[in-house]
Amino acid sequence: MSFSKRPELSAPPEFFYNDDEAKKYSLNSRMMQIQGEMSERAIELLELPEDEPQLILDLGCGSGLSGCELDERGHVWVGLDISAAMLNVARDRDVEGDLILGDMGQGIPFRPGSFDGAISISALQWLCNADKTNHKPAKRLYTFFSSLYGVLNTGSRAVFQFYPSDQNQTDLITSQAKRAGFNGGLVIDFPESTKAKKYYLVLMVGGNGNPVLPQSLSTQTKGTVSYAERASAEGKTREKRNRSGVKSVKDWIQSKKERRRRQGKETRPDSKYTGRKRSSKF
Repeated sequence: MSFSKRPELSAPPEFFYNDDEAKKYSLNSRMMQIQGEMSERAIELLELPEDEPQLILDLGCGSGLSGCELDERGHVWVGLDISAAMLNVARDRDVEGDLILGDMGQGIPFRPGSFDGAISISALQWLCNADKTNHKPAKRLYTFFSSLYGVLNTGSRAVFQFYPSDQNQTDLITSQAKRAGFNGGLVIDFPESTKAKKYYLVLMVGGNGNPVLPQSLSTQTKGTVSYAERASAEGKTREKRNRSGVKSVKDWIQSKKERRRRQGKETRPDSKYTGRKRSSKF
């Protein structure tokens, strides 16, 4: 991956994802689709129980795309992100999760055993950069993983989709996760494809030191199908996202409001301002 395609090499996340970049990100239908698909896969790797809602921590939640996937499965979530601009976008979309502004590298600010699982999409690699003179990637990763270990329930999982720059970076991340107490390892989907390859770090709290990891997806494995085909086969195809494109922000908010009304939850009334960007700051 070239320098231009690795945003974490161009600026710290709180500066890279400014108002302009956050707005572009939120309007990019292709990016939204990819993030949605990776979120689906991460949630699948969590192996959450299907009969009861779970409280999930979304690390690097951004504009709330992964949180929307959690909503669709009936789970409750809390999002943490270092970019105020991205959290503003999430608020504009009326996401159902609680949003917190914070730096993962400084630790996770919750009480022990607060969450039933955690997911993170395209955020973990940012911790490998020394954006400030006092930043030491190994130390920040350990602080992050050790604090995360503490806020998760025994037997729960944390799944990170990330983009490693090389094997050394992958080794750094996995070694600090293991040092913090996690079991688990890498699940690499579509390893035979340069473009489609995706890395997921699946971490487990408790259990033995040699856990059985979920099977990777592969286009060369008999019976393996695409994300969209798998969702359809399992009866999980949802009207919120058309695979030939993504709904507008206004349509997304409207569908969420309708769902909240069906659930009997208090919902803001519709108006001509629904879906418009607010001028207030986070």
